[in-house]
Amino acid sequence: MIQFKRMAYPTQLDLIHAQLNLPQYLPDATFGQVRGLSAALVAECGMQAVVMNTYHLMQKPGASTVKSLGGLHAMTGWKKAIFTDSGGFQAYSLIRQNARFGQLTDNGLVFRPAEGERKYQLTPEKCIQLQLSFDSDLLFCLDDCTHIDDDAEQQELSVERTIRWAGRCRTEFDRLLDEKRLPVEKRPKLFGVVQGGNSPELRRRCAQALLDIGFDGFGYGGWPLDSQGKLVEEMVFLTRDMIPAEFPLHALGIGHPPYVARCAAHGYGLFDSAMPTRDARHGRLYRFHYQPDKTALVEKDDWFEYVYAHDKRYIKSSQPVEEGCDCPTCQSYSLGYLRHLYKLNDSLYQQLSTMHNLHFMVRLMDLLRQNLP
Repeated sequence: MIQFKRMAYPTQLDLIHAQLNLPQYLPDATFGQVRGLSAALVAECGMQAVVMNTYHLMQKPGASTVKSLGGLHAMTGWKKAIFTDSGGFQAYSLIRQNARFGQLTDNGLVFRPAEGERKYQLTPEKCIQLQLSFDSDLLFCLDDCTHIDDDAEQQELSVERTIRWAGRCRTEFDRLLDEKRLPVEKRPKLFGVVQGGNSPELRRRCAQALLDIGFDGFGYGGWPLDSQGKLVEEMVFLTRDMIPAEFPLHALGIGHPPYVARCAAHGYGLFDSAMPTRDARHGRLYRFHYQPDKTALVEKDDWFEYVYAHDKRYIKSSQPVEEGCDCPTCQSYSLGYLRHLYKLNDSLYQQLSTMHNLHFMVRLMDLLRQNLP
């Protein structure tokens, strides 16, 4: 049984466009949109913040286009908080897996999109410049992401680069904000990312160096799942223990509901993942099997289950995805109709299923806030 330590972790994060109650889940809006939903529908689901991606936005539609359209809030119609990821994970998922897409150097990333000849360079300074020009509420430092199973040499290099890049990001962030002379309430937050793979020593070294540089909060860096797809709980929890309780910690890339609950119980306050929306599009709808109490939330997985939209058993079902769910989908549509839309591959299925899974995550966050002091 996992023993969770409850401490005075942050319960609120004040940002330019929103005041977030923690824990809080943020859906993936990589290119400026949650797939299949308008900004108004995302807000209707109960979302207070979304995550967009610097690496992708600098290519499509391009940084100059985002700026000419007034920044991400104006361009997308999203009025609440926007987090922008630095691009470190994309370097891992694309460049580390296939060298033809680019390379990592001590000065940052050099990459070439698959469909073009133009090269892009993303240095720590450029990463900060882009995110500030995007009008982000919360920025992440550029980091060198690794897999938990990468060898010791790669993990060591990753930590060295992540620390150096974080220092350069901090310097550029402070320089630009000093130039803008923004009042405190208009200043975005800057988070560092703790790397170190599966090594407690490297994690501790990275965490301490980032604390010495000084940030508003931190993120768990690196791929959070092992080769079997299970959460690397020991390292994820250890990283939270390394960061003083007063700092918010973001569980980057963690979105499977039972994993979210365990991490929240250990003090993580922010979560983002493409999983809930991707699962929705692929026919995996989320449902509470029963209403879990505090103990069940953090020690069991059986309170959570999938409903598969393609299942023949739902052909004539007049029931919603989940009885008692107050999302727009469950309030107005049956499982039988959703299955019909899914089999037609109709875009309305994508919209309705995504709204349901997002609202499930909102309900889970509410439940965690109520049960975890």
